[in-house]
Amino acid sequence: MGTSTHTEKKLSLSNLWNRRAGHSYVPVDAAENEYTAAPDTEPAENVAQPAPRTRCCQASRTSSSIWGLTILASIMLIYLLVSTARVLWGIEDDPDRIFGNWGKPGTGTEGLAWYPTDFLRDVLPIQCHSHNDYWRKVPLFSALHAGCVGVEADVWLFDDDPELYVGHDTAALTPNRTFQSLYVNPLVELLDRTNPQTKFYNDSRRGVFDYDPEQTVILLVDFKTDGADLWPHVLAQLEPLRSRGWLTYFEDGVVNKRQVTVVGTGNTPFDLVVKNSTYRDVFFDAPLADMWEDPDAPDAPDSNDDITYNETNSLYASTSFGKTVGHIITHFSDDQLRIIRGQIKGAHRRGLKVRYWDTPGWPVGIRNHVWHTLMEEGADILNVDDLRSASRKEW
Repeated sequence: MGTSTHTEKKLSLSNLWNRRAGHSYVPVDAAENEYTAAPDTEPAENVAQPAPRTRCCQASRTSSSIWGLTILASIMLIYLLVSTARVLWGIEDDPDRIFGNWGKPGTGTEGLAWYPTDFLRDVLPIQCHSHNDYWRKVPLFSALHAGCVGVEADVWLFDDDPELYVGHDTAALTPNRTFQSLYVNPLVELLDRTNPQTKFYNDSRRGVFDYDPEQTVILLVDFKTDGADLWPHVLAQLEPLRSRGWLTYFEDGVVNKRQVTVVGTGNTPFDLVVKNSTYRDVFFDAPLADMWEDPDAPDAPDSNDDITYNETNSLYASTSFGKTVGHIITHFSDDQLRIIRGQIKGAHRRGLKVRYWDTPGWPVGIRNHVWHTLMEEGADILNVDDLRSASRKEW
């Protein structure tokens, strides 16, 4: 009797569970499970029959597959669009890609003496200056490959050492990174190659750019240590270029442009630049901030009476953009434009090229706006850190 009662309770509980749960209870092992439920005797129409679990799994897998294919197709479409854009606009991931083996054993570059013969063949020179050029992957070459006509070398002199070391500060100096190894010797090698002595050509007037062989390369030398001590060493180390007739020079009142124009900045002593009144082949980076003239006033008559800096002793007129013009939030104010126009007017009256350094590099939209405005107002060369953007002329 007890057994019968217990079975009825189990059946009753099983039926109750099946009704509430909405599905048939299937034991894991009917042979061993003493709580095996009795078959449901209610009519099928009175009990809701759920979809089998296998159908749910199949639907879930199908949905996941569709989403996976959608994401994959989206990624492939984006890649296709980006690739097409790079082809259409000529964008390179890395402008220095051709220098990928620089410094590797067996390439001849271990001693910084690897000179490709054709990397400038189709380069269009643009009016940009490679700021802190020695930080590039390949100093000088990276800038020239981007089309920049100006490069910058910070030089240091130490007691009892004839070498001039190149770097932003003393912590960045190394024995093999010198003024001659990074700039003078490479320029000599490049110009030797662009001026071959053959039965077809026997001259030495071509510059480094095949596209524009008349374009000079401006080598801005930033004197980091005492200018008077550095001066004779810089002049001496320029001799390989000078002896071949490749340095722009002033003589007898006339400036003769050549393949390389050297300009001194930083601690360069102006009095030594102009000491020789009949000949010089190093020019000065004049202070642009001191040249402001009223941009709305009539042009002054030509006169050299009040001009200290002119095209016979200087090439650039430069100043810090941040200090003289100020910060740009969205666009130039009228006062800022007036400062720029006055400085450019004064520099151009003296025959000098205007260069602003310390221009904003970020946000990119502000940087491009500043570049565009400076060139539109008459600046002659852009001081750039981002060679790739400069070479795409995003200004």
